Order: sequence, then structure tokens, then C-alpha cells
Amino acid sequence: MSEELSRDINIKEPRWDQGTFMGRAKHFFMVTDPRNVLLSSETLEEARVIVENYRAGTVTPGLTEDELWRAKYIYDSAFHPDTGEKMFVIGRMSAQVPMNMSITGCMLTFYRTTPAVVFWQWVNQSFNAVVNYTNRSGDAPITMNQLGAAYVSATTGAVVTALGLKSLATRLPPIVSRFVPFAAVAAANCINIPFMRQRELKYGIPVMDENGNRLGESANAAKQAIIQVVVSRIGMAVPAMAIPPVIMNALEKKAFMKRFPVLNAPVQVGLVGLCLVFATPLCCALFPQKSSMSVSGLEADLQERIRQLSPDTTTVYFNKGL
Repeated sequence: MSEELSRDINIKEPRWDQGTFMGRAKHFFMVTDPRNVLLSSETLEEARVIVENYRAGTVTPGLTEDELWRAKYIYDSAFHPDTGEKMFVIGRMSAQVPMNMSITGCMLTFYRTTPAVVFWQWVNQSFNAVVNYTNRSGDAPITMNQLGAAYVSATTGAVVTALGLKSLATRLPPIVSRFVPFAAVAAANCINIPFMRQRELKYGIPVMDENGNRLGESANAAKQAIIQVVVSRIGMAVPAMAIPPVIMNALEKKAFMKRFPVLNAPVQVGLVGLCLVFATPLCCALFPQKSSMSVSGLEADLQERIRQLSPDTTTVYFNKGL
């Protein structure tokens, strides 16, 4: 008869040490695994029940430690860490590779005309808006008016940026024009993410002590979280949008690509996908998901409240979002 699984496994935290880059990378390779998108609602619900029961002290009979961690990572890939709600499927980090390889591949293929630039930048920023909202930090609700205003501001800013860069690139060599989509995406991320998470900048995100006790909300923590996410997202785009253009520029001069120009888009999408499989988890791992900052970096009134509630606390922790 097998032993019952220990109740001392801390599944509130990732399986690997998040104080090291390698530990974070292993964690995010599991969270961003594209195969998780294909999991059925029944599998997701089964994982949720296993995780929530274990957290409540109830162990599913016959459950092994590996099965528990597998359920935890299925749960993490589909449910929001702060609200516990099931996330919209294309907004999940496990959908990043298949969605981004398709959109980015098309952006890199169809970059020569203004209508194509506008359309694919709009598609990309609409997708980014879904991802940014789905992976926001905190549990405060956002109204449809706030969401609509943020979406319009973010997508308009991104499209205008792309068109401005495209007009500048017309006076530069063709190889430089190929990098316009990357420059536009990098600039747009700096616009889209703060706009879609502007409520956090205004009202703050939850900050906790090392034991997970909520101490208040901080806009300063939100600023740090959003900056880290912007850096990570730009990092994700670098390999996928910088390497394929160089390869495609060389391939398009080959006889077989001239003979079969229809191969351009699928080859480009494939190259982007190969880059994203590695870039997505590795760039998510640049910063810990459970980010931290010194109490002295918080707002004055929150510092005072923490000194009264928890005088020994010198560092607070918060979910930075993705």
C-alpha cells in the first residue's frame, strides 16, 4: 500500500528556486508550454480541484508528488494567481508562442504597404491588450469603459508609432525596413502595457509580507512591476523579430524562394515560432514573478501603516504580472 502524500509541499511557490535565473527559467518553460492550450476544460477543472484541495489540507487519494506538481502547473497556466478566475484562452502565457508566431510572422512578411502595417499592428496590439489585461497584477475589477479607453489608447498609439517608423525607413536600405515591425512592437509595448494596466498605476497593486499577509496597495510597486514586464516583453520580441529578417533577407535571394514565393510566409512563421519557444520562457524569467521592493520605496502613508501593522517588515512582495 502506497504512503499518503506529504502535506508539507509548498505549492503556493514554484517547484524550482526563484532566486536563480535557471530556477525561474524551468518554472516558465512549464507555465508557457504551448501544449497547455490544448488541455480540456475537464483536465483544467481536475487540476484546480487537486490544487485547491491540497491547499485546504485534503490530499487526493493515490496522488503522487509529481502528479501534484503537474496539476499545480496546469492550474498556474490557466487560472489567475490573484483572482483565481479562469483566464481567457488566448490571454494565457501558454498561448504566447502559437499566437505570437502567427501574428509576428505575418507582420514580418507583410510590412511593405501601409494598409498591411496598419492591419497587422492593430491585430498585434489587440492581442497584446488581451494578454496585458488577462495577466494584470492585483484583484481589483476594471470597468468596461476603463478597458475600452485603455484599448483604444494603446492600439492607436501603437499604430501611429508603426506608421511613423515606416515613413522614416523609406529612406533607409531594404534590410533596415525589415526591422520596422520590431521597432514598432518595442515602442508599442511601452505604450500598450501601461495603458492596459493604468488602473494599477492609479490605485496600486496588493503588497504582502513574506508570509503572504496583505499589507495594502502600492502604486510605486505597480510602476516597478510594469517596467519589468515591459522589459521582458521587448526581450521576447528581440530574437523573434531580429533573427528571422536577417535569415529571410538571405533566403529571398535564393533561386528556390524566387521560384516558390508562397513559401515566404510559412518559413517566416516557422522561424519566429522556433525563436519564441525559447525566448518566451527565458524572458519571463528575467525577473521573479513574486517581485519585491523595500518598504522605504513605498508611499509615505503605506510605510506608516506597515510600521504600525508589522514593524519588523522591511521588504514587501507582489505579483508583477506577465
